[in-house]
Amino acid sequence: MGKIVVTAFVTLDGVIQAPGLPDEDRDGGFKSGGWTQPYADPVVDQRTTRSVLDADALLIGRRTYELFASYWPGADPADPRTVQLNSQPKYVASRTLRTVDWNNSTLLRGDVTEQVAQLKQRHDHISIWGSSQLLTTLLPAGLIDEFVLLTYPTVIGGGKRLFNAGTPMDLELTDTTTAWTGVVISTYRRT
Repeated sequence: MGKIVVTAFVTLDGVIQAPGLPDEDRDGGFKSGGWTQPYADPVVDQRTTRSVLDADALLIGRRTYELFASYWPGADPADPRTVQLNSQPKYVASRTLRTVDWNNSTLLRGDVTEQVAQLKQRHDHISIWGSSQLLTTLLPAGLIDEFVLLTYPTVIGGGKRLFNAGTPMDLELTDTTTAWTGVVISTYRRT
């Protein structure tokens, strides 16, 4: 059986909302988007590239799909992340999308936990990026195996969080690195 690995940009207070761009996700009146920008770093770039290249499938929610599908098809073809993300199978969990047009994308509807459990039988390494609503469904079902958390030295004070109340789990730290900008990159495996 394969594994599902969540790679998440997270603040010290657990926020994962809109890490890359100011207007990436304004749900709930969120105005602090783009909080990763001051911490750009080659160590962070290397680890996120590795997270993309290690996966043989991508699992994302609607909002992340829309963001990725608007960027990656036109991204630099010399970037190995571009090649990987555009060619690998992509599974999109959504209650509202009717179609997904990005190459090799499949729409998941209905019982997402059941479908994701089946995907773990077909793939060795499924990567999840962003997708906070999808995580709130998969975490209680015990379908997440690992977390690669890039923890940024900033406190936002509000926004969508990585872990919601009611999702207890034990994790084992398997790797940690600190970037020169203060970003701590930790890999945890569910025990």
